[in-house]
Amino acid sequence: MRMRDTFIKPMHPEGRKFVAIFAAIAFVLFLLADFLGWIGVGLTVWCYYFFRDPKRATPTREGLLVSPADGIVSLIEKAVPPAELGMSDQALTRISVFMSVFNCHVNRTPIAGKILAIGYRPGKFLNASLDKASVDNERNSLCIEMADGRQIAVVQIAGLVARRIVCFVSKGQLMQTGERFGLIRFGSRLDVYLPEGVEPLVSLGQTMVAGESVIADFTAQEAARIARTG
Repeated sequence: MRMRDTFIKPMHPEGRKFVAIFAAIAFVLFLLADFLGWIGVGLTVWCYYFFRDPKRATPTREGLLVSPADGIVSLIEKAVPPAELGMSDQALTRISVFMSVFNCHVNRTPIAGKILAIGYRPGKFLNASLDKASVDNERNSLCIEMADGRQIAVVQIAGLVARRIVCFVSKGQLMQTGERFGLIRFGSRLDVYLPEGVEPLVSLGQTMVAGESVIADFTAQEAARIARTG
């Protein structure tokens, strides 16, 4: 990898207009005062990095479920999937990945399958790290059916700063593991609901990389993972 590739990442097209707006504001700030202009430049660079869309090396072995987002595992608990997806009302293991404003916000499909349902629901904009954000906040939910008929749910949840959930896919579309399906502006959370009997292979506080970090293995028989922090 070239040194340039370490710092310069591809930008998702969704971010172009925002970077242009930030750059225009920086130009105006330079007309007012140099120090204000440099603050504007800093914010423009941050905006570019917010919309970065780096390549990811997604594991291809069947049965691996990967993280849909960059961030930190903030919650692992039992919860019922969003009602708008029409899934079972049985409580399933829900893994929440919280994205700060410094994380890459392009969301990726956790596992290969067909999108059976997409459900958008308006709501509040509470801090996405809170448990009640899954219920109260604006969200966009996907139900994905795997080849063996089992289903997972992945939910984009708006946060305190986020005001726009973007979803690129449609009902009936076939997706591959790690394929891009959406993003959220600016700071938010992704929830993944595992099928019954599938245990998480991550722990609270663990750092996730979208499309790469394995959340669960549908072929594994081991118990839920517990990690030591330090």
